[in-house]
Amino acid sequence: MTKISIIIPTHNESQHLPLLLSDLSISYEEAEIIIVDCNSEDKTREIGNLYGSKIYKSKEKNRGLQLNIGAKNATGMWFIFIHADSRLRKGWLKKVKSLIKYNENFVYFFKFKINNKMIFYRFLEILVNLRSYIFKDPYGDQGLLIHRETYFKNNGYRKIPLMEDLDFIKRLKNKIPLKMLNIPIYTSSRKWEKTNIIFQTFKNWSYRKRWLRGESIKSLHNDYYKN
Repeated sequence: MTKISIIIPTHNESQHLPLLLSDLSISYEEAEIIIVDCNSEDKTREIGNLYGSKIYKSKEKNRGLQLNIGAKNATGMWFIFIHADSRLRKGWLKKVKSLIKYNENFVYFFKFKINNKMIFYRFLEILVNLRSYIFKDPYGDQGLLIHRETYFKNNGYRKIPLMEDLDFIKRLKNKIPLKMLNIPIYTSSRKWEKTNIIFQTFKNWSYRKRWLRGESIKSLHNDYYKN
């Protein structure tokens, strides 16, 4: 059985995917790369094939569904869930392997970094990492490293188009210890660049708060993609 399965949900990610797959290319002999794509209109699937990834299709643009499709088709003992616009530094695989060799009972997430040199992003990184370290509530762009048995025992990601990361972490927190890796994962700054940085940060926070108060995913999804 393959040791690690790296699962990537995609939709029109031809701009960012080659960079991530290049970072992952050193792991091809020890891991499988799984891309679950939803009707991309660009070269996403072709790029995945070029790098030797396993490609699966999702009929819906629903990240929770896509992640779960990837997990159900994965053969690894460990899963890494990662966004297509993420980057990893050289040497990440060696560090991950040294951890999972002895620590099956933890769920891990990466140290949050943003691929942008603007000083504001350094403050955002500090806040996100401090919150994640104290409250153990990482978001999807911090990646997730989890043993397959733990994943399926806790019913994995639900079929929801928004908040799938927080929903899964919420179900894991009281059962399995979560731990931040001393391994950085770099996420694209594109979602902050589309709008005012402070506004986008506040917007993300407000949607999470509404979800925690019990507002329906459908209502949140409609508002999120309307704006």
